[in-house]
Amino acid sequence: MKPVDILILSNGPGEITTWVRPVVKALRTELGTDPQQTRISVMLSPCPHSTGQEATIASRYPEVDRVQSSEQFFSFLVGGKTRDDWNWREQGVVLFLGGDQFYALMIGKRLGYRTVIYAEWEARWYRWLDYFAVMNQRVIESIPGAYRHKLAVVGDLMADFSPISLNFMEMATNPVIGILPGSKTGKLTQGVPLCLSIAEHIYQRKPQTRFILPIAPTINIETLVRFADPKYNPFVMKMGGVSGELKKENGKYYLQTKTGLNVELISQFPAHEILQQCCLTLTTVGANTAELGALGIPMIVLLPTQQLDAMRTWDGIPGILANLPFVGSQLAKLINARVVKTGRLFAWPNIWAKEEIVPELRGELQGEKVADLVLDWLDNPSELNKIHYRLLEVRGKPGAAQKIAKIVHEQLSHNN
Repeated sequence: MKPVDILILSNGPGEITTWVRPVVKALRTELGTDPQQTRISVMLSPCPHSTGQEATIASRYPEVDRVQSSEQFFSFLVGGKTRDDWNWREQGVVLFLGGDQFYALMIGKRLGYRTVIYAEWEARWYRWLDYFAVMNQRVIESIPGAYRHKLAVVGDLMADFSPISLNFMEMATNPVIGILPGSKTGKLTQGVPLCLSIAEHIYQRKPQTRFILPIAPTINIETLVRFADPKYNPFVMKMGGVSGELKKENGKYYLQTKTGLNVELISQFPAHEILQQCCLTLTTVGANTAELGALGIPMIVLLPTQQLDAMRTWDGIPGILANLPFVGSQLAKLINARVVKTGRLFAWPNIWAKEEIVPELRGELQGEKVADLVLDWLDNPSELNKIHYRLLEVRGKPGAAQKIAKIVHEQLSHNN
C-alpha cells in the first residue's frame, strides 16, 4: 500500500477523549505505527461546548502526527489552507468523529479521499458519503434500502472505555464520592449548593467519606467557588444553607464548609482515572452520565426544580423558545415543568436501557433526603455492585474502535 493520510474530523472535549482516543489506538494497530506509511491528522471544527484544550489533548496522543485547532477550520474548509501548510498524500480517508457530517463530505471532495462517518444517532448525506460506521441497527433502519449497503453496525464507541474492576465492599468502608454539578451557570447555581448540602449530611454521619469535584475545563476554580458563596448565589440558602470557601493545602485546592468538610477540587481533564476511585457519584444530567455509565460508576442523577428556568439546552423548537430574549426565562419554566411531569428519562444509561437503572431524583430536592439514599447504598454495597454491572451491560461490548479501523482500511483499498 502506498503512503496514506488519515484525516480525523472532530470537535468537542467528549469526542476527543471518548471517540478519538480509542480510534487512533485502533488505527495504529490496524495500519501500523510508521508515520511514513500511515500519517494520522486531527482537525477540529468549532463546538459550543469547546474548552479550548481539545487541540492540546489530541496532540498528546502518541498515535497522532498532526493537529489543527478549531480557529483555523473554516479557512481550510473554504480555502483549503491549513495553519502550517500541511501537505496531503495522494491516497487517504476522511474519518468523521464529531461535528457536522457535511464537513466530511466537503473535505473528502476537496482532498479526493474516501469518507467514513461514525454515526451515533443519524446518518446524513448518505447519497454522497462513502461509508458509515453506526452505533446500532436503528440508524440503518432510517435509511432507504438502496443506500443501506453503505452502513455497518460497529457499536458504541463509549464502550471502548476500559473500566477497572471495582470492589464495592472495600470502597464503601472508606468511600470516595464524586460530585459533578455541571459546567453551565444554570446548573451550577443549583448543583453546587445542593451537592454541598448532600455532602454535609453524609459527612456528619460518615466522616471518613472523601469527596472530589472534577472541575469542568470551561470554568476556573474561583468561578466555581462563587456558586458556594451566598453573597453571589442566593440559591445556597434555598438548597440547605451549606456554604463553602476556597482553601489550599499541600498544593491541593478544596471547597471547605464551616464544619470542616473538604471537597477536593480536581482540575485534571479528563478525570476518568480519578473518577474510577469513586464508589458512586452525584451528577447533573448531560454527557457526564454517558461517561460515568461507560466507566460503570454508580450515580444519582439530580434534577432540582427550585430554579425551573435553569435548563435551556433542549434541541429544536423548545431550545429556541427557552433562549429567546426577555421571554425565554418564563418559557423555559413552562417547558421544564412540563418535561419533568412527563417522566422522561434524562441519564444516558437509562435512555439506552429504556428503564431507570440509576435513580433520577426530580423536584425541590433537599440534601438530607438525598444523603439518606447515598448512605443506604454505602451500607449495602451489593446494590452498588448490581448497578455497576448493569451499567456495563447496557453500554454494550467494546470493539467499536477496532471495527472502525478495519472499515478505514477497507476504504483505503478502494483507492488502489
